[in-house]
Amino acid sequence: MSPFRRILEFAKPYRIYFVLSIVFNVLYSLMAIVSITSILPILKILFDNVKKEDLEPIDTTAADVSLFDELQHDATIYVADLMQQYGQLTVLAWLCAVTVVMFFFRNFFRYIAQYYMIALRSGTSRDIRNAMYNKLLALPVSYFTDQRKGDIMTRISSDVDGVQRFTLMPIIEFFRAPIMIIATLAMLIFMNWKLTLAAFVILPVMGLVISTISKSLKNDTREAQKVLGNLISQVEETLSAAKIVKMFNAEKHLSTRFSDTNTQWRSLTNRVERKYELASPTSELLGSLTIIMLVWFGGKLVLEGEGLEGPAFILFLGLFFQLLDPAKALSKSFSDVSRGNASAERVFEVLDADVVVNQKVDAKPLTKFEKSIEFRNVSFSYESDQPVLKNFNLVINKGETVALVGQSGSGKTTVANLMTRFYDVTEGEILIDGTPIQDVKLDDYRALMGMVTQESVLFNDSIYNNITMGKEDATEDMVKEAAMIANAHEFIVTLPNRYYENIGESGGKLSGGQKQRLSIARAVMKNPPIMILDEATSALDTKSERLVQEALDNMMTNRTSLVIAHRLSTIQNADKIIVMDSGEIKETGEHLDLIEQNGIYANLIRMQNFG
Repeated sequence: MSPFRRILEFAKPYRIYFVLSIVFNVLYSLMAIVSITSILPILKILFDNVKKEDLEPIDTTAADVSLFDELQHDATIYVADLMQQYGQLTVLAWLCAVTVVMFFFRNFFRYIAQYYMIALRSGTSRDIRNAMYNKLLALPVSYFTDQRKGDIMTRISSDVDGVQRFTLMPIIEFFRAPIMIIATLAMLIFMNWKLTLAAFVILPVMGLVISTISKSLKNDTREAQKVLGNLISQVEETLSAAKIVKMFNAEKHLSTRFSDTNTQWRSLTNRVERKYELASPTSELLGSLTIIMLVWFGGKLVLEGEGLEGPAFILFLGLFFQLLDPAKALSKSFSDVSRGNASAERVFEVLDADVVVNQKVDAKPLTKFEKSIEFRNVSFSYESDQPVLKNFNLVINKGETVALVGQSGSGKTTVANLMTRFYDVTEGEILIDGTPIQDVKLDDYRALMGMVTQESVLFNDSIYNNITMGKEDATEDMVKEAAMIANAHEFIVTLPNRYYENIGESGGKLSGGQKQRLSIARAVMKNPPIMILDEATSALDTKSERLVQEALDNMMTNRTSLVIAHRLSTIQNADKIIVMDSGEIKETGEHLDLIEQNGIYANLIRMQNFG
């Protein structure tokens, strides 16, 4: 299915707005014809000084007399009667007033048609953004390691705007413009078919030129959006690493990199906009050629007296000029859709991204954790030829605290990622109470787990909302209790707004230890039976580490815990310590037993000067 048709699927819930817009556009098209033709009697008065006694009867049997000629003759007699009865200026004033009313209704109907289309466009773009955001929430962690944040932000902002502007806005033109063209064309043929036939000789050429321009727009637009995503990624990286940039005097390097990317984006944007703007003057030039042809051929018919009078010819030109606008709008719509399709394809790349960690259709519910979590012959690799875990076997019994230690790159964090099903194993299986975790509902499984990582992930919101994330039924007493267990209550009450204090972007108003204690309070609030701690104290100073470690000890009481430790002093009381190296288990035991073995663990202890 083409991107354009898929966008229309999103617009289906708003089809009532579309139908209403079509109805009012039909009325607009009719009033456009009526408002122009209402000028004909005025032209008659001004140019012919119509008098009833001067009018000759029309021969309706003549071959060259059209229905339009008959209607025009009858209208002229009617106007002449009115002028004889009320005077020329009075009738002229009446006709002008009628024309003004016609133009009012014409524009009123056009506004109402656009009024409903605005509701369709805004609703559809909102639903697309919601669908993209929900898809981002559903995508696995692996997706975000392969994508630039700035590019994703561009897709959900700029590309959706592009869809609304260049796909949804032209939709109505695909219906309004043909209606307007057909109605006007019918009137033109009704007035003089010879002149109309001459006018349409050049229009197919216009369509061919616009189509050629439209096709070249799509690829350029897609490339420009890709570069814009890269540009925003660089801004996001700079904001996140402001301290490092200044410390390493990297301003010049980053400025040059940003300037080069910005120049590339400018070049592509110039190319896109120039091609886009080429469509309108091209169609206008071809339209002008058509008008000149009409003036010559129509003037010939008037001068030679071949069934076309001066006022009718002026009306014909007015109607044809009116025809050019919808013709240009229709050709422009094809150019717009080409640009919109480029943005739509980038949007659908996100919506169609594979959710690698899928939940089976027949997944079983899971309400509690009773016995153990077991890694059975597990192997895993992020890249197919680079295994991170090899034949990994581990049993974590309920109530145990199991610690993973080892050098960086030994596979500790990978174990946590597999246990939480951020990734699925390459070989082997992970079981909870004897059931493979792929066979249970993912939400139920993760509901049994809490996690505190090295980097505190907090949101630009109040302390209260950060602690209660994912627990909508939390009370203030529950929040305070969780904060007390996490040793966070004492610093929270010193803040101006206490629990309702906004902590800024990523908790920027708090210290590292304070942010970590809020993360622990959030985990306590969830109150899961299984807790995963991924180097939760490695980035803290001594005082903060003591407070956080005390909070962690409080939280882990009567829970099953997997602790990834950098500072080995924090896991000496673990029930089981797993020493890893190159994705394999090298040693297993308690703290004192492993020291006596005088192996890898004992060497790590000596390196950290811990006795």
